[in-house]
Amino acid sequence: MSTIKIEFFHDAVCGWCFVIAPRLYALKDEPGLEIRHRSFVLQMSRDAMVDRFGSMPHAKDTILHHWKGCAEAEDTKRINIEGMRRQTFEYPNGRLSALACQAAQMIGGDEGHGRLFDALQYAHLVDSRNIGDRQVVLDIAAEQGFCLKEFTQCFEADAPGMLQADIALGQRLNIRFTPTLVINGKWILSGAVSPDILRTSVEKARSTAEV
Repeated sequence: MSTIKIEFFHDAVCGWCFVIAPRLYALKDEPGLEIRHRSFVLQMSRDAMVDRFGSMPHAKDTILHHWKGCAEAEDTKRINIEGMRRQTFEYPNGRLSALACQAAQMIGGDEGHGRLFDALQYAHLVDSRNIGDRQVVLDIAAEQGFCLKEFTQCFEADAPGMLQADIALGQRLNIRFTPTLVINGKWILSGAVSPDILRTSVEKARSTAEV
């Protein structure tokens, strides 16, 4: 049976990534299926957030409105909109989390990357923690069992270049949104597609690969 490689382009602050991740992981036991995590940050800085939304307060209001759609769509209800609304910190961009995920990738491969990405998303969307704060991100990495000395070294030295490589790959594939799934380098699914569409797409990719 042919191998199916799914590249999951994601941003830790993206609610729709939180919706699709469990649907994707439900396929992980499919024969020959490999999930490759890729970081793709939509806004890399506070300035980019302001450019996109006009102001940081408006960014938070707009994004929490989007969260309502995510909360309605998720299969198991977890998203805590009011918890985030009560927080006084500015809505974070995904840069620090993406760097952390790249450090996790270097140390623990795709398993480590995925484990930390999921933990960062849960911290952000359920526990209302500030993943725009470097210490919070490092704390979450420690909670996931990473050695902080090794992790911090990778975070500072290797992760920036790895992140740029993921972003450059996404740009070459004309990715504009998260989540985006790329199946075998050519089948592209954007958004939090349904479990049925996801499974059907994998089956089509497999049948094409076997021809």
